[in-house]
Amino acid sequence: MPEPDERLSPAPPEPTPPPPAEVEGLPTGWRAVAPDLRPLRRHRDYRLLTVGQSVSFFGSMVTYVAVPYQVYELTGSSLAVGMVGVVQMAAILALAFLGGALADAADRRRLVRWSEAGELACCVALLVNASMDRPALWPVFVLAAAMAGLNAIQRPALQGLVPRIVDRDELTAAGAIDALTRTVGMIAGPAFAGVLLAGPGLEMAYAIDAATFAVSLAALALMKASPPPPDAERPSVRQVVEGLRYARSRPELIGTYVIDMAAMFFGMPMALFPELAERFGGSAALGALYAAPSVGAFLATVTSGWTGRVHHHGRAITVAAAGWGLAVVGFGLAPFLWLALVALAAAGAADMVSGIFRMSMWNRTIPDHLRGRLASIEMLSYTSGPLLGNAEAGAAAVLVGVRPAVVSGGVLCVIAVAGTAAVLPAFWAYDARRDLQESDISPSNPGEGDALLS
Repeated sequence: MPEPDERLSPAPPEPTPPPPAEVEGLPTGWRAVAPDLRPLRRHRDYRLLTVGQSVSFFGSMVTYVAVPYQVYELTGSSLAVGMVGVVQMAAILALAFLGGALADAADRRRLVRWSEAGELACCVALLVNASMDRPALWPVFVLAAAMAGLNAIQRPALQGLVPRIVDRDELTAAGAIDALTRTVGMIAGPAFAGVLLAGPGLEMAYAIDAATFAVSLAALALMKASPPPPDAERPSVRQVVEGLRYARSRPELIGTYVIDMAAMFFGMPMALFPELAERFGGSAALGALYAAPSVGAFLATVTSGWTGRVHHHGRAITVAAAGWGLAVVGFGLAPFLWLALVALAAAGAADMVSGIFRMSMWNRTIPDHLRGRLASIEMLSYTSGPLLGNAEAGAAAVLVGVRPAVVSGGVLCVIAVAGTAAVLPAFWAYDARRDLQESDISPSNPGEGDALLS
């Protein structure tokens, strides 16, 4: 395997892809920022995957609001809400590397199907508990942890499916489409959850989530199988270590992991939303608070065409992550609900920009035979920060109050992001044009680029 500095030696710049056909009729200025929809037009399996995952993700976002709402209703404690993140993080840590190894050794589509079937069963169990005269608290924690663990097994396989069913020059576009569909779900899901919690209640929220998983399972069943390469090894500790060694050999990858974890650990205020919602107007305000970051993320995504012309991804991630922290400070200082929502929307836009560039860096620098294992590391980076950050926010709120906890977290986020960029110069200097993985990786030959890294 070449040394990292050899992989980053100068290479001719990538050719500029033609403008997407879907937006050629638009004015030039809009065409420059409109999302590239070519992967949806060209690949049937990608369309099925996108539709199915969009529906199930909408349902998951309903439960994402319903679980902390139920915990706060049962305990009246923001710290208890934050502890949900701790048990979820424990499950993810226990299963993430197994999920990554399985994604490189098993049929990725089948792995996603089985994981979603398990999450469907958890939704049904949450529904049964919520329907009881006196719902118990412990099943909510156990089932939240189980769903997080199943997602830890599913996510590497799901993420590894995309490079096999779209062309390499479409990976950035596919990342933006995924971000777009997820942000739509993150807007509609929490907003709908607020309506449900104010009306029909928790039982309907959990029932709708269960129904959306059925739609996703049907879409997965219509897709082609995605078997591992003939020479794929069985999951083992050695495979996990191989993935960790590769990540360590790429300091620019380490930067994407660390900077997001640092930003989210200090600047994640969502565990405080149920308590803040009581001051802003109740469950309807709660849905708005959860949806607001996704509104900003949506606006960032539908104007994401410019991201394909930015080559210094490390710098873009750093600026965006710092922007998240500054917006969180604004949220903590906002005296009115509308101003708080604007600040959260700005935070969501910054986080989405960071996410698009992180995904692009991952897809450009990771060979297919390691993609599942590296996806498990990526998942740990983008889930551990928010989950542990919620626990930190809940504890800080007990010590200093809700608003000081939010403001201080945003300030510490900016400091942590600047410090991370300073100690990881290779991440800051990363230029996509200098990456040697220039060969085409297509669905018909997904391992074509791996020889460059052997």
